[in-house]
Amino acid sequence: MIGRIEEKKYLQSLLNEEEPQFVAVYGRRRVGKTYLIRESFEHSFTFEHTGVSNASLDVNSLKAVQLEKFQESLAEFGYKPAEKITSWNEAFNGLKEVIKASKEKKKVIFIDELSWMDTKESGLISALESFWNGWATARKEKDIILIVCASATYWIMENIVHAKGGLHNRLTGKVHLRPFNLYECKQYLESRKIVFSPHQILLCYMILGGVPFYWSLLKKGKSLPQNIDELFFTEGALLADEYDNLYRALFNKPAQYLKIITALSQAKNGLTREEIIKKTHIASSGAFSRKLIELENCDFIRKYIPYGNKDSSYIYQLIDNYTLFYHKFLKNNNFEEHFWQNQINTPAINSWSGLAFEKVCLEHVPQIKKALGISGVYTDVNAWHCLPDEKLGIQGAQIDLMLVRKDQIINLCEMKYTEASFLVTNAFIMEINTKIQSFKAKTKTNHAIHPTLVTTYPVVQNEYAADLQAVITAEDLFAE
Repeated sequence: MIGRIEEKKYLQSLLNEEEPQFVAVYGRRRVGKTYLIRESFEHSFTFEHTGVSNASLDVNSLKAVQLEKFQESLAEFGYKPAEKITSWNEAFNGLKEVIKASKEKKKVIFIDELSWMDTKESGLISALESFWNGWATARKEKDIILIVCASATYWIMENIVHAKGGLHNRLTGKVHLRPFNLYECKQYLESRKIVFSPHQILLCYMILGGVPFYWSLLKKGKSLPQNIDELFFTEGALLADEYDNLYRALFNKPAQYLKIITALSQAKNGLTREEIIKKTHIASSGAFSRKLIELENCDFIRKYIPYGNKDSSYIYQLIDNYTLFYHKFLKNNNFEEHFWQNQINTPAINSWSGLAFEKVCLEHVPQIKKALGISGVYTDVNAWHCLPDEKLGIQGAQIDLMLVRKDQIINLCEMKYTEASFLVTNAFIMEINTKIQSFKAKTKTNHAIHPTLVTTYPVVQNEYAADLQAVITAEDLFAE
């Protein structure tokens, strides 16, 4: 298995616990949740079941089909009821019989895509509550490990992780499975004998993000541009419909989520909650706030309070690489053959690549800290901007990444994507110094400011490069 070391170790540790375990595994679609669970337990379960995708079912028969498939799974694990199961209480009673018949020391129950099983007025949650609270935790043997999983993050957060009913505080653990980092993507390609240079892997990450399923579609023997054309821009491309499928699988009624994402895709530096509401015309409500939380839980957006912002207003920023790529190149594309191969060094590519590289850096802050030698130093990850202020004599400034350190230093990070070694010029240093002076004048900080460059290749050594306190390269971003 590539990566997932801590997650796998945790899941396997459940076998040594002396109390019943109820664990939720969640994360965005295609991130490898099912694979992680099956590999962690070596595909050995007392019972395993996967809900049926509701998209393929007739709305009037959803519950009946889900129950029928659950009954089939019960039969595979040795329980065949005399009559057809017609309710989830009956279904979980059948699961009890499977557990009681098992001779295994630990009874590992894995229910995948649980959200698909929860059809309208299904009674699934109340039956699950009864099963866990009234039976599983009451067994003298204390031998049950129940693992539930769902791609519909909104559903599992609301009904399981943050449940307010009978399942409130019943979880004993949770695993938020996140996309691969650059190091893990490099390992994955090597395991499949696909040869890309580090720079090509970086560029691929800027397009696909760290979603393992997307990387599994890359083909050996083809260049990166050929692979990207095949995945997105040819007729019948494998990921041509992924955008709609992705958000539909994750969220119930995805239209408003897509409006939020679209608004954020047009705002490089992010938007406040009020600005999103104004752009999307979605009513301000608790439901709207939950949508922002759900998008954050799925790793599509991040939120932060700009440094020194006294009103504590969050800025929401789109950071999902694939979604950014979709809005830049796929949304209005007519599937021109060899589109990506013909885009190399065009203005469209150049403007996108700078922004995409910034998002990769935001996803690899631990690696940046490691390169700076401050992995053990408490650090706030932040950003800052200000408008021109004639009274203070400062120009407007935007800083997309700041590492505000407990040791009284701020790394002011400039992120530059290049195809070759970066040439530090006098103009570049003056631009950074202007930002530093504006920041000091506006915030009155006592921290030392370290201008830090994050770029793809080592810089050209000249008199101006010496003004930088640190240079982080793409090679550093590949650290484990």
